[in-house]
Amino acid sequence: MAEDSDQERTEEPSAKRLSEAREKGQIPRSRELNTLAMLLSGSVAMFMFGSYIVQTLWKLMEGDFRLSRHDLLNPSAIGEHLLRDFWATGKLLGPFLALTVLVALAAPLSLGGWNFSSEAFEPKLEKLDPLKGLARMVSPQALIELVKALLKFLLIGGVTALLFRHYFYDFLHLSRQGLEPATARAVELIMWCLLFLCGSLALIAAIDAPFQWWNWKRQLRMTKQEIRDEARDLEGKPEVKSRIRSLQMEYARRRMMEEVPKADVVVTNPTHYAVALKYDQGRMGAPRVVAKGADLIAAQIRNLAVGAGVPLLAAPPLARALYFSTDVEKEIPAGLYLAVAQVLAYVYQLKAARQYGGDIPVPPEDLEVPDEFLRETR
Repeated sequence: MAEDSDQERTEEPSAKRLSEAREKGQIPRSRELNTLAMLLSGSVAMFMFGSYIVQTLWKLMEGDFRLSRHDLLNPSAIGEHLLRDFWATGKLLGPFLALTVLVALAAPLSLGGWNFSSEAFEPKLEKLDPLKGLARMVSPQALIELVKALLKFLLIGGVTALLFRHYFYDFLHLSRQGLEPATARAVELIMWCLLFLCGSLALIAAIDAPFQWWNWKRQLRMTKQEIRDEARDLEGKPEVKSRIRSLQMEYARRRMMEEVPKADVVVTNPTHYAVALKYDQGRMGAPRVVAKGADLIAAQIRNLAVGAGVPLLAAPPLARALYFSTDVEKEIPAGLYLAVAQVLAYVYQLKAARQYGGDIPVPPEDLEVPDEFLRETR
């Protein structure tokens, strides 16, 4: 049961899944919404400027039908008339066509936005498979598209029939009017019919656009297993992450061990903890922990210190306090300054005695460690 539930696409698509879908050209699109935007903008433009356009075109045609005998017999004059008419018509219809193109480019922004995908143009042999093509034809998506087409046909056909019935006598009476007023009236009737048809398309688009968005999200839904696999791919496999962490710890430990021979002193527990300290008055504001470890690592630090001639000092409370309070490459807290200063003073005296001769100093005892730094004895 748990395995079955994992295979159900119940999870919302992740950001990575959505990004991959856009790269493949899978974005929500509503053809009805784009068609509505283009028809509506064209209808509004025609409703506002239709009369002016018709009158201007009428004057151009009237001028062309009233050419003089000289112009009719002069081929160059006919060409000049045609060029002038093309230029005038272009200036007249250019803004209208430009508005249509602009709306066609801007309409996709309302659902899915612009998207260019090179993968969508790549040839796919699976599209030539007749079995898969037949499966797509009888798929639920194809059935939905068929139902949409039928509903759209019935709705637009019904609105068209009502408009024809309503304006039937108006179109019939056009034959009784003069050419110019009949043309103007016909354009007016056509514009009203276009606006009513846009209203029916608006109802279709209002249903189709949310459906396309929901269907797109539904197709991109993920199973719980896919969510886990994606998270694992993004974050890395657990065994790989564990291996990386172990390598990082090994590298950090190796670097830490390289600093032990450079230390001034190693404070020990004496067996469970070991902390290597270094102090450079010109470069450091306070003594710094250059290495620390417990048990096996502590033993390695002690062995390296002995081999490099670094003094060892058994001070269990101070060793535990340094181990638990200070990270490697960090300066010791102010509360341990006094105790560490006594240790360093002993180390400097010991180095001087070894170098110049003299009595070996007595290791400091009963180093004062504040209560907040004390840890249980181990």
